[in-house]
Amino acid sequence: MDGSFENAAGQARARVALRWRRIGFSALVLGSCAALLGLMAATLFVEAPDPVGIAMLLLFALTLPWTTIGFWNAVIGFSLMTFCRDPAGLVAPHLRSIGGTEKIASSTALLICIRNEDTGRLQRNLGWMLEGLVASGESRWFHLYMLSDSNQAPIIEDEQRVAAELSARFGSALSITYRRREESSGFKAGNIRDFCERWGSLHQFAIVLDADSVMTPAAMLRLVRIMQVQPHIGILQTLVTGLPSASPFARIFQFGMRLGMRSYTLGAASWQGDCGPYWGHNAILRIAPFTEHCHLPVLPGKPPLGGHVLSHDQLEAVLMRRAGYEVRVLPEENGSWEENPPSLPEFIRRDLRWCQGNMQYFHFLSLPRLLPVSRCQLGLAIAMYLGAPAWLGLMTLGLLRQMPIRADLGALLFILTMVMSFAPKFATLADVLARSPLRQAYGGTARILVSAFLEMLFSMLIAPISAVAVTLFMLGLPFGREMGWSTQQRDAEGIPFALAARRLWLQTVLGFVFAVCFWRVVPGAVWLWAPFVLGLAGAIPLAMASADPRVGRALAAVGLCRIPEEARLPAEPEYATLFAPCAPLSPTGATE
Repeated sequence: MDGSFENAAGQARARVALRWRRIGFSALVLGSCAALLGLMAATLFVEAPDPVGIAMLLLFALTLPWTTIGFWNAVIGFSLMTFCRDPAGLVAPHLRSIGGTEKIASSTALLICIRNEDTGRLQRNLGWMLEGLVASGESRWFHLYMLSDSNQAPIIEDEQRVAAELSARFGSALSITYRRREESSGFKAGNIRDFCERWGSLHQFAIVLDADSVMTPAAMLRLVRIMQVQPHIGILQTLVTGLPSASPFARIFQFGMRLGMRSYTLGAASWQGDCGPYWGHNAILRIAPFTEHCHLPVLPGKPPLGGHVLSHDQLEAVLMRRAGYEVRVLPEENGSWEENPPSLPEFIRRDLRWCQGNMQYFHFLSLPRLLPVSRCQLGLAIAMYLGAPAWLGLMTLGLLRQMPIRADLGALLFILTMVMSFAPKFATLADVLARSPLRQAYGGTARILVSAFLEMLFSMLIAPISAVAVTLFMLGLPFGREMGWSTQQRDAEGIPFALAARRLWLQTVLGFVFAVCFWRVVPGAVWLWAPFVLGLAGAIPLAMASADPRVGRALAAVGLCRIPEEARLPAEPEYATLFAPCAPLSPTGATE
């Protein structure tokens, strides 16, 4: 009785502490937004306010939520990394609720959702994961379900062959079921819903994987052990990092992601708490409440804003939380990977699909009984894509507005905005440089600094390219433009000029138009607008160079944009299959 009382009292104190952290975080974000808006108003309105200036101020306000939230997440995350002995355990106590040797006593389904994917890659990744589970001695508690929505006959035959070969390889050590839906309604969420209705009652948990997902057996077993001892958790999400790639785009992108994610996720976990994120893969679900409470409705109207929900993950997270179950994240980089898009056009295509799905969240903002944090998360998911057209509109109106401004305050505002935008990367970069093992894993101080500069420059160049694509796509949404759910290109093969020109000609034209306009209106501020213009005007050659595997191999050869997995190859050869793109080059160019 005393133990139960102390436990309840401890949980009550934790809830109060979380509430105050949320209040404090909200005050920091709102105060920062107010200060930046005040600085923007002082920059614009040297004289009386004018309609164009007011419109610019409103557009600037739309860009602020993600900037300020990211900044304060980074500040909190950096503080935790610097001053706390166990930062992940502090913000995610469930992470330390197990010792790692607890008996596995729950049946877990492994759900791999596929649609017209490369079956060679699929067989490689699944074989690697299943072999590790069998070696762990716990494979009898797992059952792999290959859930196919493929509609191309040759690929369907290959999928069936892969399933048969995996079944023959692992025999009775681990069960494998292949299922293909004739009618693939509801996208990925519909695919998983079909599993829940057919086989969900046979298992307690489900680990959701995408076709490009890889998890170590230790990471999967850790998820199961935590779920066993934490019955109040409904979804447990791992921190997903990028697999090595021969594509320079993916290599640079995932280096930046590694710099930003740790500080950002630690900071976010400190105030999100039990309302954590769900990214739709590399996570474990408690099947019974997921089946009961996370059934997504078919939205009224036709696609793109009606019909089946495209971005299911965050919505399923808030529904699980509404049902009384926690949604938690493991803010550690430990054995959970995905493949990033190998080229700029593929990155944009994925981004537009997410944009369409997030815009559907407007239907759910008024959903009854959602927690305030959950409702805020849906709003922020929408705001993430409103920022792109807001920035473009802000810059366009700035060129058209014929009113004096405070150039000194404008320069200060630009610097503050840039620092806040890159704060998550700066925070983790500082932490990496301060720790000798991390410095070595990332290639040493000089390579880290050069790589960070390269990545941040690359980010500034591709940001306007993506912003133009998102803006045009959003303008087309009311008229029926949609992305749908198509197969992703995952191989680093380069892209020809014709394809790059067809996809990015408009960005190129706009780049030259903006260059002429900026030069005429603000020729003295070249340092401010040059990255924006150069990114747009150079979109085609930038896309081609960043997709060329030869450039990626050259970066790997000199150790630029190196990620810690590359340091594991010599000492842990079992990772060679997954991390082969990062293997050192021989004089002839072949990987050794």
